[in-house]
Amino acid sequence: MVVIGLALIVCAYMAWNIGANDVANAMGTSVGSRALTLKQAVIIAAIFEFCGAFFAGDAVTDTVRKGILEVDFSTVTPEISQDIAFGFIAAMMAAATWLTIATRFGLPVSTTHSIIGGIIGVGLVLEVDHNTSYINWGVVQKVVMSWVASPLMGGLVAFFSYWIIKKTILDAENPEQRSLWLAPILAFPTFFVLGLALQFKALKGFFSKAQSNGWIEDKGEWLPYKPADGGPVGSWNPFVDTAWFPANSLLLAAIIGAIASFGLYLILRRIDINEESRGFKGVERIFVWLQIITAAYVAFAHGANDRSNAIGPMAAVWQVLSNDTGMLMEKAPIPLWLVLLGSAGIAIGVMTWGWRVMETIGKKITEITPTRGFAAEFGAATTIMIFSMPFLAVPVSTTHTLVGAVVGVGLAGGAKAVDFRVFGKIAASWVASVPVAAFGAATIYVLSGGDNLKMIILLPIAFMTVGYVMWKTRDGEIYVEDALSEASSGEVSIDVNAPKAQTPFELFHEHAEAVEVTVGHMLNAVNKSADGKDASKEIQATIDAELDADNIKSELRARMAETDIRLIVSMDDFLHMLTRQDRIADYAQNVAEQLSFRELYTDKKARKMLKEMAEAVSETVSVYEDTVLAMRDLSISGETKVAKEKVAKLIKEVNLKEHAADEIEAKAAAHVFSTGDDDALAAMHMYRVLQRMDDVANACEKAANAFLPSLSR
Repeated sequence: MVVIGLALIVCAYMAWNIGANDVANAMGTSVGSRALTLKQAVIIAAIFEFCGAFFAGDAVTDTVRKGILEVDFSTVTPEISQDIAFGFIAAMMAAATWLTIATRFGLPVSTTHSIIGGIIGVGLVLEVDHNTSYINWGVVQKVVMSWVASPLMGGLVAFFSYWIIKKTILDAENPEQRSLWLAPILAFPTFFVLGLALQFKALKGFFSKAQSNGWIEDKGEWLPYKPADGGPVGSWNPFVDTAWFPANSLLLAAIIGAIASFGLYLILRRIDINEESRGFKGVERIFVWLQIITAAYVAFAHGANDRSNAIGPMAAVWQVLSNDTGMLMEKAPIPLWLVLLGSAGIAIGVMTWGWRVMETIGKKITEITPTRGFAAEFGAATTIMIFSMPFLAVPVSTTHTLVGAVVGVGLAGGAKAVDFRVFGKIAASWVASVPVAAFGAATIYVLSGGDNLKMIILLPIAFMTVGYVMWKTRDGEIYVEDALSEASSGEVSIDVNAPKAQTPFELFHEHAEAVEVTVGHMLNAVNKSADGKDASKEIQATIDAELDADNIKSELRARMAETDIRLIVSMDDFLHMLTRQDRIADYAQNVAEQLSFRELYTDKKARKMLKEMAEAVSETVSVYEDTVLAMRDLSISGETKVAKEKVAKLIKEVNLKEHAADEIEAKAAAHVFSTGDDDALAAMHMYRVLQRMDDVANACEKAANAFLPSLSR
């Protein structure tokens, strides 16, 4: 009984690791796009993972997971059964330990392939001990092939999904109007695929149980045909018993797609998509909800399928160690309490450590927006469903597929949009999963020697070793309460009636408005001084306004360290843009300070030209502020072609306004130098004021041109 108790702890530990690592598959892109906050994603993922694991998983499991081991159950003895049971305990422990290490470093690895690696390691030892062949190397070969095939196909489907969205919506002349009628059409194939996937992947346990209870006479009408040895080959004809895609299943998926499409159409008729909500508007606001729905599906399907990675081996262990006969059967019933243990373990793993891997998938590989996130989730869901069909029957990893899909949508923005250093580390961890888990499982099993006492000693030592390593690497650790903190103003509420969140570009625009206010006070100060009046109040107002702009800049810089940042430019480019924009206010303050030094040159024409220069500079700043507003809209409403063209047009206008200010400055300087011989100091002072105002206009031009990299992606 002690061994069973320790095995259950290992099972719970494995389930916890599944939740901690694989949750990023479902919610990483939603966090990266800011469709969900980290806390919201963790809560939603925990709920759907638990529901999928508890309500939709299989009631009976294969005792030999994933077909990796080929066991002749007609020749199985109690001794062989116990060896396999001990081997499964070792495989779970080794796989769970590897997942802990990967999660610690934020690496999304495959829990399926980790447990497969553990079983392979044990199988190699069993082959030596029993002088027979256990490992099905054909299945292992498929697993290795899936390392390339599933992320490649996921990337291709995601790439073309985003390409379709880009060409049909984002590049349209009126993308908002186009999305109102095209989004419901795009929703149909999306929910059609999800409808099929729910039947064939996430709810296969439900349909299997329904058939066994006599609710459905022919299981083949609902689930895809699985050809047996010597049986007929599957058919693409949906109306025959051997159909890969039975007609009833296709019809049900079509009904789901039609209902979802019509529902989205009704929703879009009732809302103003250009009213900012939760940091989005326009096209992106529509795809926020589509992305959340697909993410919830992936979480549900993951819980339904990957639960067995933890409790499947445990069910076999329980069957052997709790039974008087000590015999391993081909099938093992899963007790309800074991289902609850695995489901709760996954949910707790999501809520405690899941945020680590979310950041890698959602933020570190490439920039994710709701449209890109939706394309990635759809690409992953489609690929997983296709590979799970009997005509392929390749055990693919949700992790591998989704990472490939994220890279695919990143490549849609050009190769530079993907951080291949991060992807390289992830790919290396994929390759390492099987051999590392295999080595760990083989080591634990060999050291135990199939002896109860040795296993009782080994497992606590293994847990203490993991705990010690985690403790020794605690420096720089971020704790869950800090990671999930919503104290900042950047958190986005899922409640559409909640106060609007300020995205980085919204704060950037607020800073631009403060800069424009500073320049406005500068203009008043110049006009009063040129009219020979006391401008001390206007000068002080300029200085105070510049301080207000500095405070906003400081707040924005502080936001850069937060976890929910989503930008359409790189962080370095954004900080460069902020610095350029801040210089406009700095130069405006410098103009005001220059005015306080002494009285201006008294020549009437010179003073008139100074006022003209100040007005030209103010106009330049005003157009620049419009450009920042357009950049904000570009960032929260989708990187549409029209939005990019508007920004480009305004950048050009800023350059023209700056050029006009240059011409006025040149004429004014020429006049001052040609007439200022009688009062050289005053004339030089006037020239310096003109220069400082020219600096303001030049700073506008440079700040506007800093936006150009974001338009050329």
